[in-house]
Amino acid sequence: MAKTAGGKNTAGVVETLVRPVVEGMGLSLWDVRFEKEGPDWYLRVLIDKPDGTMDTDTCALVSHAIDPVIDEADPIDQSYFLEVGSPGLGRRLTREEHYDKLKGQKVAARLIRPDEAGRRELEGILAGREGGTVTLDTAEGAVSFDISAASFVKLCDDEDLF
Repeated sequence: MAKTAGGKNTAGVVETLVRPVVEGMGLSLWDVRFEKEGPDWYLRVLIDKPDGTMDTDTCALVSHAIDPVIDEADPIDQSYFLEVGSPGLGRRLTREEHYDKLKGQKVAARLIRPDEAGRRELEGILAGREGGTVTLDTAEGAVSFDISAASFVKLCDDEDLF
């Protein structure tokens, strides 16, 4: 994640700028990511509707609304591509509020290293997150892990599509 000239996280600065615009449009801001892919940088603003029905017209409206706000503040030194989209069906849980919102939903997690039972891949119903500890209700019973031990935790809404 790139840093701005003042040493702050670029995505965090952009989030502060665009959150009021996105929420003022009746949407929620799921995440902001500033990522390098190959030689290019991408500023990704992930939005969601309360009813979960995202469409490209809404993404375009948000893009047109936030672009001048970002341009005026000019928080990013290098060139980048702005992308506004949905977090998707298999959305990653990156913030504490994501865990609260998706409690009771089926999620998958990949641990960086195997746990004491030798598992790296976990799947189950999200029971909750207390501080840095995530608990899933799995077929083998409740499993807890430290969020820092996971490379990702994501919603499993898309598994029936494949």
